Amino acid sequence: MDAAALHASALDLRDVLLACPELQAATTVAAYVSVDSEPGTGPLLEELRDRGVQVLLPVLLPDDDLDWAPYDGAEQLAGTDNGLREPTTAQLGPDAVLDADVILAPALAVDRHGLRLGRGRGCYDRALARLAGHSWTCVLLHEGELLDLPVPREPHDMPVSAAATPLGLNRFSDSVGLPRSGS
Repeated sequence: MDAAALHASALDLRDVLLACPELQAATTVAAYVSVDSEPGTGPLLEELRDRGVQVLLPVLLPDDDLDWAPYDGAEQLAGTDNGLREPTTAQLGPDAVLDADVILAPALAVDRHGLRLGRGRGCYDRALARLAGHSWTCVLLHEGELLDLPVPREPHDMPVSAAATPLGLNRFSDSVGLPRSGS
């Protein structure tokens, strides 16, 4: 996708997510800053901040765990040696994610059982395991990244509740009391 298509997709993804009751009710959202050709999170992060929602962003620790820091605007982000963009605001600790009502996680793909294919370091699986089903979890995908075939699974892999694409939301469980639905 070129830059214009990525931006248009990010706007559509923002609209899909903002229509979710889980996001509408959230006071704290743990998200991430998209990089390169990942589904865009910038418009969503700005809209959540403008609405007064506390947004927590990950900071990758040397042991591949995630610390969390508040999002205070794009000007408070810095590039890292591993190609990520992280907040420069004060870190709150790995357990700060426990305060999030919604977790938005990156993925290369997800299958119809909610198992995500990440980059293989287990960073988000650690964060999702801390939650033990406490928060609604959703991955952000491009069209075509929701797979009918199962993704490879390791014992530490944690499923997510839903996957959002620019065309809609796909739910994998009713763990938050909402009916299962397609996009």
